Amino acid sequence: MEYEIRVARAEDVGAISKLIVSSARGLSQNDYTDEQIEAAVSSIFGVDSELIDDETYFVAEARGELIGCGGWSRRRTLFGGDQAASREPGLLDPTQDAAKIRAFFVHPKWARRGVGRAILERCEEEAQRARFCALELMSTLPGLGFYRKMGYEASEPILYPAGAIELKFVPMRKHFGVSRKVAQ
Repeated sequence: MEYEIRVARAEDVGAISKLIVSSARGLSQNDYTDEQIEAAVSSIFGVDSELIDDETYFVAEARGELIGCGGWSRRRTLFGGDQAASREPGLLDPTQDAAKIRAFFVHPKWARRGVGRAILERCEEEAQRARFCALELMSTLPGLGFYRKMGYEASEPILYPAGAIELKFVPMRKHFGVSRKVAQ
């Protein structure tokens, strides 16, 4: 493997922020206007420090450079960085709720090289170990094909405000199958 996946640390925040902006600007051009991309970068996309604090956020690193990031959460927030208005920090119940797949971004130079898949598989494994039987996420339009290939099913798209601009996002969900019995 050309890169390593590790748990994100507080000192990665600056590099993660730059990666998010590069990914959004570089990989969203076919699905969103420049105005929509900039609105998302300034008001929705961004680092979620709770994921880093919870140690459920991962980075892919190649030769000292961050090339991808993404995580999962046992908290209610479905999407958006620290600056987003949609924050819900309460904890989920794995017997009733779906864990959240959060904040996936890949550097454009590393797109379609397995980085997102490797991070997502790690997230799915950890969520299953935490006894979650389902996952949900809010996909951007550029991410739809990737998540579908990974077994996520789409719901009806929504329009979400980013300041005065609206962006189309797609809620998605994946079940792990039959509930596992927990060892007593």
